[in-house]
Amino acid sequence: MGKGREYSSYQKKVINRYYDNLDTIVVTRLGEIVTDMALAGGDEKKLARLWKRAEQALERAKVESAEIRDVVGRRDVEALARIVTKASKR
Repeated sequence: MGKGREYSSYQKKVINRYYDNLDTIVVTRLGEIVTDMALAGGDEKKLARLWKRAEQALERAKVESAEIRDVVGRRDVEALARIVTKASKR
C-alpha cells in the first residue's frame, strides 16, 4: 500500500481556502444554474441536466431535504432563486 498524497505548503493553502469558501462557491454555482435555466427556454434536455446540478448543489449548500424535494419536484425556478437569495445572505 502506498502512502497518502503529499501536498506542498502552497497546495495545502489552496485546498484550505477552497473549503473555507465552499459555501460561497456553492451559492455562486446555484446562481449560475438559475441564470442558465432562465436562458434555456424550452430545451427539456438542458433543463433536466440543470435541475440535476441544482439538486446536487442544494445538497452541498445544506438546504433541508424536504425543501429540495419540493423545489426540484415542482421545477420551480422562482423558488430556487429565492433559496439562492436566502443562502447568499447567510
